[in-house]
Amino acid sequence: MESNIIFNKDFDSKSTYVMKIYDADVSKVWDSFTRSELLDQWWGPKPWRCETINQDFKENGVWLYAMVGPNGEKAYSRSKYGEIIQHRSIDWMSAFCDENGNIDEDAPQSKWLIGFTGVEEGTKVTVNIHYQSQEIMKKMFDMGFEGGFTIGLTQLEDVLKVYKK
Repeated sequence: MESNIIFNKDFDSKSTYVMKIYDADVSKVWDSFTRSELLDQWWGPKPWRCETINQDFKENGVWLYAMVGPNGEKAYSRSKYGEIIQHRSIDWMSAFCDENGNIDEDAPQSKWLIGFTGVEEGTKVTVNIHYQSQEIMKKMFDMGFEGGFTIGLTQLEDVLKVYKK
């Protein structure tokens, strides 16, 4: 399976659209976005890794995690879940925070909508991310978001290969 990823940035609308097709059933791709033991295997772009502190996967629940660097440094994030439609879509508000989940109001936040669609090749994942301003969007990309997220989505292919068995 090619690791082609469509990654479109629209600074005028303060949004990003990402699309990737995986050679796996919707339920397996869904699980990879909703179960912390699977998320931790691919969400962090190597040499970083994701370490879930707590995940309450339900509407208004929170996923609190740390991005752990190669030297043990940690950057914390939290995603507060909004609407969840089983095997179809998830939305969340993403924010940087401290180890207790207290949001850093000075750091960028973004609203995510992730869609899962069964297609002939497997599962099409679409990610729409909306930022509060063009400045925040630019800051996220300056921090390496596109490269890091692309690596993570590519790493998910390996997780799905193992998970298929």
